[in-house]
Amino acid sequence: MASSPAVSVPIIDTHVHLYPQSEVETHQWYAEDNPLAKQHSIQEYQTATGAPGNLQGYVAIEVDRKNDNAKDWTLPLQEIAWLRRIVTGQPKPGEGHTADDGRDCLGIVPWAPVVLGSAELEKYLAAVEKEAGLETWAKVKGFRYLLQDKPKGTALSDDFIDGLKLLGRKKFVFDLGVDQHKRGRIQLEEAVEMIDRAHEGVDEEDKVVFILNHLCKPDLTIVNVQTDPSYIAWRTAMFTLSKCDRTYMKLSGCFSEMPEFLRARPAEEILSAILPWLAVVIAAFGPERIMFGSDWPVCTLGLGDEAWKKWRRVVEMTCHMAGLGPEAQTRLWAETAREAYKLDSRPVYKVVDLTRSDE
Repeated sequence: MASSPAVSVPIIDTHVHLYPQSEVETHQWYAEDNPLAKQHSIQEYQTATGAPGNLQGYVAIEVDRKNDNAKDWTLPLQEIAWLRRIVTGQPKPGEGHTADDGRDCLGIVPWAPVVLGSAELEKYLAAVEKEAGLETWAKVKGFRYLLQDKPKGTALSDDFIDGLKLLGRKKFVFDLGVDQHKRGRIQLEEAVEMIDRAHEGVDEEDKVVFILNHLCKPDLTIVNVQTDPSYIAWRTAMFTLSKCDRTYMKLSGCFSEMPEFLRARPAEEILSAILPWLAVVIAAFGPERIMFGSDWPVCTLGLGDEAWKKWRRVVEMTCHMAGLGPEAQTRLWAETAREAYKLDSRPVYKVVDLTRSDE
């Protein structure tokens, strides 16, 4: 496979999970033998990325704190307090970040009890604002409530739809986490209906923005994509979702859905194996509605610290295979995220196409 051209573009990593060692046990997924059950803070993230000069920053995504079916907000608010320490440069000893690291946090997407409806959600948003303080609250760009592990129909309840409409009125995005691989096509079908209902009868400026996580978690173990009903259902759903208003896709999370042996292979072989999925996403959404995300540290499972750089390489080659020029690549790597999340302006990073002789 041909190597990708050396195009230098700014990078915004739109999907990073951060947590200190002292709070590891507060997560729903915690188990002593889980490789993720250790500190993953700024220091560890910088080691994983190699801190490249064009990495402008990241969006911190909630990490699924325990919440007693959305009734107990103690630990989700503790997560806000943790992120506030990063943003305001007030680390506790051993938490893996310094007083200067807050500038790299461009946005925050906390958990929110959208399922409880607009009245309870409004109370929660007020609690987050109070816990966050002015500087950190300004970085809160949206909220997430994972649907991938929730009962069928959760996203279609009147309360859930009302909660989404409230987020839209308040100009927050909703990060949508569904899982076709483990839960089947019903999750995709409900996602389409949920978006339609959340936008129905709503003024354009008040429609909530949806940011789809991880290609909606397709089954990347499929070999014969031409006839497999799971792949065909996923492909159909991608084109349907791409027609929805104010809807974006994250190019992220693929390592978790592929066979373990494939994760260990070189980036070139990974790209060849998952190109049928990547090609659909590029064709359906285009670079103007796709954004790069690493899903760190989840991406490290079975890979270790090489994962971030390997996924970056896969995305670089995807851009090359799709024939994306420097401006389109800048959209995918950074500007789509800046638009969708309404991230604060940062110094412009000059795009340089090193394949051109006149640069």
